[in-house]
Amino acid sequence: MATSTYLSNPGVQVNSVSLTDQCTSAVVTNMVEALESTAFGGTSRVFVAGLANQEITMDLYMSYAASETYATLAALVGTTTTVKVSNTVGGLTAPSATEPCFTLTGCYLESLPVINATMGELSTISITFKGGVLTTAVS
Repeated sequence: MATSTYLSNPGVQVNSVSLTDQCTSAVVTNMVEALESTAFGGTSRVFVAGLANQEITMDLYMSYAASETYATLAALVGTTTTVKVSNTVGGLTAPSATEPCFTLTGCYLESLPVINATMGELSTISITFKGGVLTTAVS
C-alpha cells in the first residue's frame, strides 16, 4: 500500500535552461556497480561496491525554437554538463523534504536524436545523461 502520493509534474533543467515545458518523463537512477569478491570455498556469490554510475533519462518533445530542446542540447553532445530534476518545478529553486532537487554534475550526453518523425504524431526524443556526481538537496 502506498504511504504517500504525489502528482508527477517534475521540473527539469539542463545546463541552466528549463526544459520543463518540453519534458514528459524524467528518471533519476542512483547506481553503484557491483564487483564480485567471491573467494575459493565460497558457497554463494559475494559483492562489494564499485564505482557510482548515475543516470538521468528524459523523454522530451522535440522543438527547434530558440532556448528549446534542440537549441539547448545540440552543443552538449560529447560534453559534460549539469542537470537538475525535482518532483515539482518549485523544487528546482527551493528544494525541501517533500520537493527534493536531484543534481547530476559533470554528466555526459553521448547522443542526441536530431529528428524522430512519425506521420500524425508529435516528435519526441529520449536522451540519457551518464556519469557525474549525484547530489540531493532537501533544503
